[in-house]
Amino acid sequence: MMKIKPIAALVCFQLIIVSCRKEEKKIVTTETKTTNDSVKTANPEEKIDYSNFNIFSLSTISSAEKDSDIDVFISVSDVYKDVQPIPADIIKNQKQMSFEQLQHFELDAPSRKKLLNGIHLTENDSLYIYEYGSNKLQKMPISKLKAVAYLSPYSDDQDLDPDSYMMGFQVATHQKTTEYDRYNNAIAYFGNKNPFVDNKMKAVKWQKANTDISKKYFSHSKLIQGKTYQSQYENMTYYLQDYLEEGNIVERKLIVINNQKEKIAEKTFSLAGSDGGEFFPLYGIDADEANIYQWTGHLFKGKPPVIFGFTALSFGCPSISFLDKKEKNLPINCDNRH
Repeated sequence: MMKIKPIAALVCFQLIIVSCRKEEKKIVTTETKTTNDSVKTANPEEKIDYSNFNIFSLSTISSAEKDSDIDVFISVSDVYKDVQPIPADIIKNQKQMSFEQLQHFELDAPSRKKLLNGIHLTENDSLYIYEYGSNKLQKMPISKLKAVAYLSPYSDDQDLDPDSYMMGFQVATHQKTTEYDRYNNAIAYFGNKNPFVDNKMKAVKWQKANTDISKKYFSHSKLIQGKTYQSQYENMTYYLQDYLEEGNIVERKLIVINNQKEKIAEKTFSLAGSDGGEFFPLYGIDADEANIYQWTGHLFKGKPPVIFGFTALSFGCPSISFLDKKEKNLPINCDNRH
């Protein structure tokens, strides 16, 4: 039986992206030096169309055998709106096929074309994977990527249909199990332009805030106020407030203040309605450098800074929050079916 591990930040998940309009044998990796910009919104090197902008997590897939190799895979099923393009002979002949044959296969040419059309991509577009923790960018032509289907571990393998599969693109195969964590702090994008800002993301390291911060910036709630934390990024100070119910943290509120003492963003992260969800530990408080979940900084060209990595969800997918009151959260498509 396959073992599938969503890579997450953007987080147990963490992070890929499809521009709904819109390039493995050789992978180009680039690293850039830090710049000293400190503006609220990063200057765009080129204009990116954010009107249909979808982000995705990466997944690692392997058999349940000890020390087995893994594949790195990106599912686009969350944004593909039509019947998934499984080759007709797979469904027709499934009773005669072995489980190994059914659990993973490459799409034939007609199915590949249908998949690309359904997510508004062409063979001339590219996949960009940005490992923001190490500032590495990979650019892969879509024409060089295999379009593949992996059987969802939550499917009934006795009666398969197109929705039993996760459809997408294979990033790498037969990787060592040590690669499981490589893409924990990574996001990516399908399109014809690189949307990522170089070397402007930073791990959020928290410290305890003074007791007066809670009274100054956070209003009273039916919930009990817990500890207060703070962190710094460029000209912004982040304040985070715990809210408790029966001694457990059930909500966290974030307020961002600029150096003019103006409130520029306010976010609430809640476990309400989240069956089995939990908060990730805070780096600097209850997590070390090996377990960093919250990240912040300029991530997308022409967009305000972001922050993410507060909640781990059993159901549904996480989101990226922009540090701007006018910007909506950007959900991460993670193909979470259970």
